[in-house]
Amino acid sequence: MNYFRTAILLAGMTALFMAVGFMIGGRGGMMIALVVAAGMNIFSYWNSDRMVLSMYGAREVDRASAPEFYGMVEELAARAQLPMPRVYIMDNPQPNAFATGRSPSHAAVAATTGLLNTLTREEAAGVMAHELAHIKHYDTLTMTITATLAGAISMLANFAMFFGGNRNNNSGFGVIGTIAMMILAPLAAMVVQMAVSRSREYEADRIGAEICGQPLWLASALAKISNAAHRVPNMPAEHNPATAHMFIINPLSGERMDSLFSTHPATENRIAALQALAQQMGGGAGFAAPQAAAGPVGGTRPGGPWGGARRSSRGPWG
Repeated sequence: MNYFRTAILLAGMTALFMAVGFMIGGRGGMMIALVVAAGMNIFSYWNSDRMVLSMYGAREVDRASAPEFYGMVEELAARAQLPMPRVYIMDNPQPNAFATGRSPSHAAVAATTGLLNTLTREEAAGVMAHELAHIKHYDTLTMTITATLAGAISMLANFAMFFGGNRNNNSGFGVIGTIAMMILAPLAAMVVQMAVSRSREYEADRIGAEICGQPLWLASALAKISNAAHRVPNMPAEHNPATAHMFIINPLSGERMDSLFSTHPATENRIAALQALAQQMGGGAGFAAPQAAAGPVGGTRPGGPWGGARRSSRGPWG
């Protein structure tokens, strides 16, 4: 079913790409856009995850370089019955995270240093469980490809400024059509992003809460991330707004312009849904990170799901 939805998305984005090409260059422009879109669909399927990680300067970590963070993801992946994803850290002060990859066996999760140094261990576990929920349901394939194609459509519309407006082309729209597509193409791409992202965030919240066993961990994390995202700029995201829907909370400073145009549901509504889920679950026990990943426990396990010694104020991330 997820592959079918991805195929429908690719077809729709390709049609939009061709429409922009037709407005710019008539039939010839439409055919060029078709060839470009086909190439981008193939390229983005295999490489979009690496492109997005590169955009944000994400560095891969392992058990040696970030033992507690890596061990936490490993335990959560086991609870979710997923292959171990690649783990990345982004040097960014804004607390946020995303997942990417075309399938669970080719997936990656990435968290910012702001998230790892701001949230508690429990809250970080809730966030990463949410990202693993996206991987489990193949949302990452759709969301990453959407980010790549939405950015391409926006760029193609901008090219209309230089190549459009020729009244002698076969489009019949001339300058008016070019101006219209410069406005409508990025808007259409944004609508597709909203359709892809907003409906899936609630489901990923629910499944993520079930994976970590504590819905209120994620609820608390969402409140903290949302507050910080409005105060701490995420410059790579500002430069690549087509990727905003991939993050657990919209990383853009203008995100709250109106709920209708947001790529994410209202944080308050997500928190309320998680609180209701917590009541249904009755506060079940969360996961315990493996001792091998975080060091010996000794007598009793300290607060939080990490095991081992408590982290310093700078965080345990290596």
